[in-house]
Amino acid sequence: MRDRVIRMLRQEFEMLEPVQDGRALLEAASKLQPDVCLMDISMPIINGIEAAARLKESGSKAKIIFLTIHEDQDFLVAALKAGASGYVVKPRMASDLRDAVKEVLAGRTYISSSLCSSTSTD
Repeated sequence: MRDRVIRMLRQEFEMLEPVQDGRALLEAASKLQPDVCLMDISMPIINGIEAAARLKESGSKAKIIFLTIHEDQDFLVAALKAGASGYVVKPRMASDLRDAVKEVLAGRTYISSSLCSSTSTD
């Protein structure tokens, strides 16, 4: 899956080396200051929701996009509350991921259309 994502995005965007877990993501983001962090909710050591919250608390300007299998509204709301700018479900990766990156880089929020109905972060 990761190699497919890298091949897909490398055509249009500069890519940093992928990391294996939430702790490594926080360390890499601190050093490299990426524009966008693409992560899963289910990551070892520190899960994606916690990693996103810590990244935002640290003052990072990186936009966070979750690429995940979780199509549950509760996960979506938790991701947005943690600071995510994008949420792409894996079944829609091929059609949504490039658009998600472009949208969050433009300062907008992107959510896979299968999750858009009646979403609120209140």
